[in-house]
Amino acid sequence: MAVLSNGSSDSSFKMPEIKFTKLFINGEFVDSVSGKTFETIDPRTGEVIARVAEGDKEDVDLAVKAARQAFDHGPWPRLSGSERGRIMMKFADLIDENLEELAVLEAIDAGKLFSLAKVIDIPGAGETLRYYAGAADKIRGEVLKMSRQLQGYTLREPIGVVGHIIPWNFPTSMFFMKVSPALAAGCTMLVKPAEQTPLTALYYAHLAKLAGIPDGVLNVVTGFGPTAGAAIASHMDIDKVSFTGSTDVGRLVMQAAAASNLKSVSLELGGKSPLLIFDDADVDTAADLALFGLLFNKGEICVASSRVYVQEGIYDEFVKKVVEKAKTWVVGDPFDPAVRQGPQVNKKQFDRILSYIEHGKREGATLLTGGKPVGDKGYYIEPTIFTDVKEDMLIAKDEIFGPVMSLMKFKTIEEGIKRANDTRYGLAAGIVTKDLNIANTVSRSIRAGIIWINCYLAFDKDCPYGGCKMSGFGRDCGLEAVYKFLHIKSVVTPIYDSPWL
Repeated sequence: MAVLSNGSSDSSFKMPEIKFTKLFINGEFVDSVSGKTFETIDPRTGEVIARVAEGDKEDVDLAVKAARQAFDHGPWPRLSGSERGRIMMKFADLIDENLEELAVLEAIDAGKLFSLAKVIDIPGAGETLRYYAGAADKIRGEVLKMSRQLQGYTLREPIGVVGHIIPWNFPTSMFFMKVSPALAAGCTMLVKPAEQTPLTALYYAHLAKLAGIPDGVLNVVTGFGPTAGAAIASHMDIDKVSFTGSTDVGRLVMQAAAASNLKSVSLELGGKSPLLIFDDADVDTAADLALFGLLFNKGEICVASSRVYVQEGIYDEFVKKVVEKAKTWVVGDPFDPAVRQGPQVNKKQFDRILSYIEHGKREGATLLTGGKPVGDKGYYIEPTIFTDVKEDMLIAKDEIFGPVMSLMKFKTIEEGIKRANDTRYGLAAGIVTKDLNIANTVSRSIRAGIIWINCYLAFDKDCPYGGCKMSGFGRDCGLEAVYKFLHIKSVVTPIYDSPWL
């Protein structure tokens, strides 16, 4: 396999100055109340990048107090939609102006490919802000045709103070998928980035201040899930929590929300997404899609095509092709433009993935390629493909969140649908076929929030994204994302001189 084994291909790279490491509360960078900090680690090397303020319940209380004051008495919810949109546009411009530095932070903190961060993640943040800036002045209710002698209309109003808890695999993208529609709706908020990848969120807080977002509207508290995250989920003064992460933690968020003030919750959770490849597919194209769907972002993506089902007529040819392509996949330092797969986010995730590979071997699956670490420094793992996989094996059931594919054979359309649905998750699925009838039948039969036909990971700002079953509920992206940060108020008056009781 072609790899860069030491994770240090660019000897000229200099670690940037880390400018923002404190909590951002009420428009200011401040130390945590406890004074504690934690290390954020470069997954390319395992070395410390910086020490970041460790927020706890007391810091969450301060941030929520600032957000509550900004919502109840501040200008943001009371600005016209067009004025909020103008400030959000300025925020987007500032992101563009700092693109290079932000892309470097994504690469060193999350192990993301620098080249993709520069053209996808960071520019995408600005595009997302602009999309929702354009929606801010288009929030409206409707006039109701009442069945009695009453006049009625609805108002869509901001839900209040929002707590966003975001994951480590897409620090920038998830930050703005949450924050942008909430800003457009007129909410104030507290963001807790993942402790593994806190650096860009703090930088975005700085840019928000420069853009003119009022103090208290956007607060960022870095810290750990069991402390800062739990404090957000259970806080009596937070009106909504938007969480993306594991299903197990999603359960805890719901329990805490229910036990406190019954705050609204939206959850985007785990996945074990199937990709069904039918006999009429072009094998070369299908192999490319399967690898892209699995290995993009080193498999650290909740919609990864980790269960690949291939119809028996092309199965042997597909196996040969996908293994050949996987063996040419270049793993190494994310600053090297030739690299297609960087390091896993941290040692914990690295060890977890390797343990699942060992499970697969012990359970009787056949390892076709990969399965080993790359180099002796950093958290790199080879693209790994198993065949002879059964649905009751851990590698087929659990979300591994790494570059591990379970490859399986099926005969009929009905069998493919049944096996694709044989999972507790329901986030995404893919279909590769030239037959429109197959595409329509299968896409309507698979229980998942998004289905990709002859493509994969085809996200768009306009396209709602989320899951069903144990992949959660609620939608990011599209106008549906704005609606979840609004509540509907009905206003009813009698029509005078008419009986209305």
